[in-house]
Parts: sequence; C-alpha cells; structure tokens
Amino acid sequence: MPYTLSTFSLKSIYVDFKAITKAGLAVSVVFSSVAGFVLGEANFAAFNWIILLKLAIGGYCMVGASNAFNQVIEKDLDALMDRTKNRPIPSGRMQSNVALWIASLLTIIGILLLYTINPKTAMFGAISIFLYTSVYTPLKTVTSLSVFVGAFPGAIPFMLGWVAATGNFGIEAGTLFLIQFFWQFPHFWAIGWFLYEDYEKAGFFMLPTGKKDKGTALQIILYTVWLIIASLLPVLGYTGQLYITPITAIIVFLLGMWMLFFAVRLYQLRTAKAARTLMLVSVSYITLLQLVYIFDKFLR
Repeated sequence: MPYTLSTFSLKSIYVDFKAITKAGLAVSVVFSSVAGFVLGEANFAAFNWIILLKLAIGGYCMVGASNAFNQVIEKDLDALMDRTKNRPIPSGRMQSNVALWIASLLTIIGILLLYTINPKTAMFGAISIFLYTSVYTPLKTVTSLSVFVGAFPGAIPFMLGWVAATGNFGIEAGTLFLIQFFWQFPHFWAIGWFLYEDYEKAGFFMLPTGKKDKGTALQIILYTVWLIIASLLPVLGYTGQLYITPITAIIVFLLGMWMLFFAVRLYQLRTAKAARTLMLVSVSYITLLQLVYIFDKFLR
C-alpha cells in the first residue's frame, strides 16, 4: 500500500529507496568505477579524494536512476514475476510518479556531479542511462539481442573511472570497456538461465537461443573465452598506460580459467544450480580481476 501517516517512517523510505535504486547492484557498479579511477590516476601523491567522492556519489545516482526508470517502465511486468513482485511499485508501496521523480532527481544530481569532474564523464554517464532505459529495457520483451544492447551501458562503469581520472577516452579506457563488455554475457545469460521460468512469465527474452540448451551454454563458453583474452591484453604492452606484469597476467589467466570451468560445467549439466553457481563466480571474478589490476599497479 502507498505511504500513509500510519506507515510512513524513515526506515520504510530508506528500504524502498534501496529497492528502487537496486542498492546492491549500484554499489558493485560504483566499485567498478572506483577501480577504473584508481587505475587511471597517474600521481598518487596528488590523489584527489573529492573527485573520487563525486564519482562514487554521481555513479550511484546514475545507476540508481537507471534502475528506478526501469522499474517504472516494467511495473506491470514486475508484478508477474516472483523475484520482482515485492518491489516498491508493483507491491503498491510506492506510486509510479514518486519513483519517476526519484529517478529524474537522481539523473540531474548524477550528471551535474559527473560534469564537475569533466564533461566526458558526464556524457558517458548520460549515455548509459539513455541506453539502459530507452533501448535495453524495451527490447527485453522483443528480442534476446537486448542482452547485447544492455552490455554497452553495463560496460561503461569500469572505463568511466579512467575517464574521470584522466579526462581522456583512449585505448586504456577502451580496454577496460572491452573487459566488462564481454563479462556481461556469461553473467547475464547465467541469470537468464536459472530465472528462465520467472522471466518467461513476463515475456522477457534473455537467452541467445531462447532456450536453456547446448547452444546457449556454448555461447556462454565462447564469450568467457573472449573475456579471458580481453583481460590479458594489458600484458602485451599495446594498451597505453594500462599495463599488467607477466606475473599478474598469470593470476588473471587463472581467474579466467576458474570462471571458464564453471561455464563448461553449465554446458555439461545444463541445470539451474550450475547457472546460479556460474553467476556467483562471475561476480567474484570481475571484482577479483579489478583488485588484481589495482594491486599490480601499486606493487610495480
């Protein structure tokens, strides 16, 4: 039910704000941006914590806005799925116009904060919101290519941090983008696999073949291989200021093989449990990869 004098409380507002902005996801995205910022920072002696704080808050606002817009658009479909029917809007705790105001306010705050860092950071942040809400979200009920489209805004945060630190989009930022771009596919196809029946209720097309079959599992393996290759590019010395040592490259390779093992496992078993495991491994993989990159820079 909507907020009334009897139900209104700071706690309820806080809980629903976390839900409408998908706080867990938003924080993980902010972590990617922070990792990119640390990698792009050339002079740690003059490390600008104010810019980092603006990036973190602005990044959360942008992701939170995208998620809020998404939930406004998909409110009727969310009501059909078990995993989303208790969200603030479909459950009736928050009206759509309230969520729309929250999303709009977060967009304005986010873009302004990112613009104070540099215009390119704000531009990429705005592009991510547009692609997520205006292209990816409508395509989810039309074609499985929605995952491909969604991979573009999903891959922006890692490279956004680099752009925030340097003010430039070059081979370094492009490489960070490429890594997180390829990561999106095994991650979201794994989610689409173990939530297949729930997504089917809302008519969402998330798997590349439309089915939980060998074709989908094979594509998950192939994109995991592309992910491993992309993550090793910095060791070759052709990615500008973004570089990792051979020892770090071995660690990165082993991380990739760890994820590939579970991708192959899904191909072999083709079960929801195997898909869920791969999803969890993929989240750990991207976090560990970013930490390894950062440690490499500090220890060199």
